[in-house]
Amino acid sequence: MKPVCVLGNGQLGRMLRQAGEPLGIAVYPVGLDAEPEALPIQQSVITAEIERWPETALTRELALHSAFVNRDIFPLLADRLTQKQLLDRLGLATAPWQLLIAADRWPQVFAKLGELAIVKRRTGGYDGRGQWRLRADETDTLPADCYGECIVEQGINFSGEVSLVGARGHHGQTVFYPLTHNLHQDGILRTSVALPQPDSALQQQAEQMLGAIMQELNYVGVMAMECFVVPQGLLINELAPRVHNSGHWTQNGASISQFELHLRAILDLPLPQPVVSTPSAMVNLIGTAVNPQWLSEPLVHLHWYEKEVRAGRKVGHLNLNDPDGQRIAAALEALVPMLPPEYASGIAWAQAKLG
Repeated sequence: MKPVCVLGNGQLGRMLRQAGEPLGIAVYPVGLDAEPEALPIQQSVITAEIERWPETALTRELALHSAFVNRDIFPLLADRLTQKQLLDRLGLATAPWQLLIAADRWPQVFAKLGELAIVKRRTGGYDGRGQWRLRADETDTLPADCYGECIVEQGINFSGEVSLVGARGHHGQTVFYPLTHNLHQDGILRTSVALPQPDSALQQQAEQMLGAIMQELNYVGVMAMECFVVPQGLLINELAPRVHNSGHWTQNGASISQFELHLRAILDLPLPQPVVSTPSAMVNLIGTAVNPQWLSEPLVHLHWYEKEVRAGRKVGHLNLNDPDGQRIAAALEALVPMLPPEYASGIAWAQAKLG
């Protein structure tokens, strides 16, 4: 099988490499400053773990590569303006939004969107960075360089956040995992729960939405769609044209992980529906040093990224899955004293979801 070069060498590239090993697929996560001649680029299929990148010798060469899957889709979805325009064109529900043009437009913005505005930089900004929640008397706190470079959305009063991870093959077939329930704190995903029997109406709506997006773009590989749950159903919040943090539970809770599924799709290998037969929970490890005691719980799978531990940085995750959701809840309870105090609320949320 052809080797795969992954643009970006963070944890997602690392986990793609791990998923390729059992299948005999050589996966090379490459830093943006790598020397092109040091890699088997010409013989490889090219994918990416990031949506946008600076111009370097490597990225200039990849821009012309005929086997760079989804190459022209990344810039479209990396810009929140063109991403929102795509969703509007497809008639898919999102929070009401507009381009933030100038400071003197704020009265019209609040008149149209209501009392809470969510400002997001068009490019960059993730895990809560590059985003602001503003009311009418707070707009002077926004950096001046945001005007023209941000969109502004209506603040949504949602009952929950879910994501759908799915994949599309070269010939148009699509497969999806069950919806994942997500808890964010300060814009960072803290905990996820996936159940083998999700709400059928929401699952169907989500699959129709993500399927329509992937077909419109002729997308190949794994894509994630984050949504708000509102009384009318789902509102699309953001799209990620890659494997996604909220799909990490699939490494231990599905017959095919999202990382293997992505490699299968881009290499035109069989793409069966992954089997999910047990509940799963995922706890993100954020700025927390590794603790071998986590492994005293038999349901815990530790995925450690071998990154320097810094505040706010994703350094690993814990996956737990079992046919009995109560056993997962009990294992999560046992983890609480082994983790810093800020994890307790996310674990309690996950226990409630496991019900």
